[in-house]
Amino acid sequence: MRRIVCQQWGPPEGLVVEESADPEAGPGQVVVAVAAAGVNFVDALFVAGTYQIKVPPPFTPGSELVGRVVVVGDGVAGLAVGDRVLSSLGLGAWSSHVVVPAGALTAVPDALDDAVAAALVQSYCTAWFTLTRRIPVAPGESVLVLGAGGGVGLAAIDVARALGATVIAAASSSEKLADARAMGAEATVAYEDEDLKARARELAGGGVDVVVDPVGGRHTEAALRALGPFGRLAVIGFAAGDIPKLPTNQVLLNNRTVAGVDWGAWAMRDGPAQAELLGEVLAAVADGRLHPPTPTVRPLAEAGAVLRDLLDRRLRGKAVLVP
Repeated sequence: MRRIVCQQWGPPEGLVVEESADPEAGPGQVVVAVAAAGVNFVDALFVAGTYQIKVPPPFTPGSELVGRVVVVGDGVAGLAVGDRVLSSLGLGAWSSHVVVPAGALTAVPDALDDAVAAALVQSYCTAWFTLTRRIPVAPGESVLVLGAGGGVGLAAIDVARALGATVIAAASSSEKLADARAMGAEATVAYEDEDLKARARELAGGGVDVVVDPVGGRHTEAALRALGPFGRLAVIGFAAGDIPKLPTNQVLLNNRTVAGVDWGAWAMRDGPAQAELLGEVLAAVADGRLHPPTPTVRPLAEAGAVLRDLLDRRLRGKAVLVP
């Protein structure tokens, strides 16, 4: 098999391709031949050694994949060679073959091609978890999405629209804002050039109901101040690199709420609840309520270059690696 290996923490350019024997399935496991593997911001944090969970090198990054079962281990029921499956792993997806516990696999709906399915789980489960579990959104509410041209941002737009909300998308470039409009955002804010707080409040008629923030940095406080009475801020991540320090008087004023969103840790702790949530996402895709976009497709060997594009904000939407 071929796999990407992080030999030491550092920039993504240090990732290498290694060849080794194909893995074997133990009891309760299957081997999946990977068709596509998703690329996410958290992968860059693992590689840099800056994620809150520090994995000692060497390791293979990647947390989501789609492929076909090629080996079934002893004691596995309900899976057969040739089954098309997806899985969300902590690590290891950037490989041509991966050993996966049978219980961590989900059948891929026929309507989803490999690339779309491989880019779906982390972004869409994060957005669905945010807007149905952490800060449930009601029909007619307004949702301001920061980083709206990224994978989580586009998914948040799609999910908010599916739940009946009106979406204001904020992003750093006209191309990303165009992607956000194509996903269903009714209005946009170019937050590198416009006053985010003033423009969002104007578009929402006085204040937004919900902010989805996977970006952090200097825009978070302005987004908090854009909230109206009983507004809710969902803190998802810090793609900008800086963790903002928020004035808590702005949380107190107008009875605002700040909610942390860590879908990944929750999903690992509560497998049955995550299975239910993923089922809801896949059902919404199947019946046309959600419309996951087609990601950028790149060869597995270009993993480092793709992560660099992601870190430097050149990547629009999601990307997948194809072995």
